[in-house]
Amino acid sequence: MPLAALCEFVWVTRRAYRRSAREVGDVIRAWLASPTVRVDRPAVEAGLALLDTDGDFADGVIAFEGRRLGGEVFASFDRDAVRLIAAIGGRTHLLANRAG
Repeated sequence: MPLAALCEFVWVTRRAYRRSAREVGDVIRAWLASPTVRVDRPAVEAGLALLDTDGDFADGVIAFEGRRLGGEVFASFDRDAVRLIAAIGGRTHLLANRAG
């Protein structure tokens, strides 16, 4: 299952269907337990770790992918994402919004 599809699943079920982070995480964990589902397990686990803190699944996946590709710092305009990534041990940088 592509990571982008999982990120969209989480976004839609959280926003449009108003499901809790716990409910969505439980569904993904059930999929992971299936022998027929193929995913990038470490990336999904990173997404779940952030989702478990009521953060954004996609931010966890993005931070993981960045580290795997050699990135040392997670940088974002999203203050909550930066705070949550830092809380689980990642190096972060909050970008300043200079638009306008």
